[in-house]
Amino acid sequence: MQPNKPLVIVLMGPTASGKTELAIDIAKEVNSNIHNIDSRQIYIDMDIGTAKPTAVQQSQVNHFLLDVCLPSKPINLHDFQSIAKTSIEKDLENKGLTLLVGGSGLYLQALIGGLNPPAVPPQKFLRDQLQKIDKTERHKLLKLCDPISAQRIHPEDSIRIIRALEVFYATGKMFSKEKNLRPTPWRVLELGLNPENLISRIQCRTEEMYKKGLIEETKDLINKYGNDLKLLKTIGYDEARSMIKGKINYEEALEITIKRTCQLAKRQKTWFRNKHNSKWLNDENALPDALTSIYEFLG
Repeated sequence: MQPNKPLVIVLMGPTASGKTELAIDIAKEVNSNIHNIDSRQIYIDMDIGTAKPTAVQQSQVNHFLLDVCLPSKPINLHDFQSIAKTSIEKDLENKGLTLLVGGSGLYLQALIGGLNPPAVPPQKFLRDQLQKIDKTERHKLLKLCDPISAQRIHPEDSIRIIRALEVFYATGKMFSKEKNLRPTPWRVLELGLNPENLISRIQCRTEEMYKKGLIEETKDLINKYGNDLKLLKTIGYDEARSMIKGKINYEEALEITIKRTCQLAKRQKTWFRNKHNSKWLNDENALPDALTSIYEFLG
């Protein structure tokens, strides 16, 4: 351990595991700010469907990397890495430590795992063409171009599949080969949260999202940015949009959202097990367990 380096504490875990609440409690105790590492919470106007920290929660601790850009102007991993590193470095200069919170594995890897994503700007014409291809065929195409990425990316994850294909066609190089590793300039302590009651937490949170106005938020997004907004294809918004169109009813939308969220959580847990060396916190004593690990790490 190199005590002269600033400390980055990372709280990771699957969706709905309670990271937001625990992160606020930790930040209060160690006097740190929070940096969001969630691939959808970076977008303005996407609040309920992304489980973004509420205004009350954000007032308790300074939160960064929320509401970074408009949904109509999505950023890629390379762009996020650049924005996030600048914010984190500034915070570390002031406080000497900071707290990263999120369940987006690639985004975390780009910051603490030394991942160096390719700087390929969006190719609008190519993306439009790829959007027209059936998702199954699109994944088969990725298998031909980049079998490693195809194995890593779930067939339902259209955004990442299109990005991998975009990098391949723009550079002639496989996305999986472009992501070279570089050492991180910080000390990093990884903490993981994976409660035993995760499925019931997902069910409760999804029901709460719909009650709080997920349908209305989706309508607002459609009105502001159009029905073809790519981010509306993500979990929750996709089902809400289908309900608005009359394709499914409320109960079906809820059921599908819960199912997809559970599938996402399973993939996230697999990612964290394979890509990280986290200290997994005790469910019943998560806060004291986290603080013990932090103070021991600090020495």
